[in-house]
Amino acid sequence: METQSKFHVGLNVTDISLTTSFYQRLFGVEPVKVEKGYAKFELENPGLVISFIESSKGAHKNFGHFGIRVNSAAELRAKKAEIEEHLNIELEEKNTSCCYAVQDKFWVRDPDGYEWEVYHFLKDDSQMGGRQAIGKEENAKELVGCC
Repeated sequence: METQSKFHVGLNVTDISLTTSFYQRLFGVEPVKVEKGYAKFELENPGLVISFIESSKGAHKNFGHFGIRVNSAAELRAKKAEIEEHLNIELEEKNTSCCYAVQDKFWVRDPDGYEWEVYHFLKDDSQMGGRQAIGKEENAKELVGCC
């Protein structure tokens, strides 16, 4: 019997095979259920149930992003090392002000363009802040909203 409530997310995706492969690498676990056009992951840490549904309508763009908060700098380094073996880290930020917090983080994007930040919270901040636009040249100074 499950004793902890979990947050559930259901996302429409365009290719269930590519999506499943990406999330196996991001989460470091196998899906608990795979059916035609469907895959479900159940995570213990963080407590999350996430379902991916292949849809002819495609993925929903411009909704924001998802994040995984880790508890220490060492955990962030370990997660980054694990993820970058298989996935492209699109942006890494150190001591950055974003969403009224100072954080160390990195960003990855799934096959449908959903952005994920993996971050370590350092301290509160009085500024909203921003982040460098993902996909821009390294020298670009354009900041986009981080939340």
